[in-house]
Amino acid sequence: MMGTCVVLFVLAWAVVRLWSVPAAIGMCLVAMVIPPVAAIVANRRGPEDRWWDDPSGDPQSDEWWDELDGKRKPGGDQQDRDHHER
Repeated sequence: MMGTCVVLFVLAWAVVRLWSVPAAIGMCLVAMVIPPVAAIVANRRGPEDRWWDDPSGDPQSDEWWDELDGKRKPGGDQQDRDHHER
């Protein structure tokens, strides 16, 4: 992609500007738009990629988020331990 951008810039100002300056400017505008679009497309996540559900590595934080998401009841672990002790 970057090679395409460089070729567009070089051709625009080395060759195309001799025949048409507006065409050379248009080529440069296209070359300018390619890198951000390529970065957005390359970093796009699929609908099945649920990166926000990955554990953070901090057990307390993960428990808190699980409780907020409804995956675990508040104090569920303590209640389970109390129930099993009886």
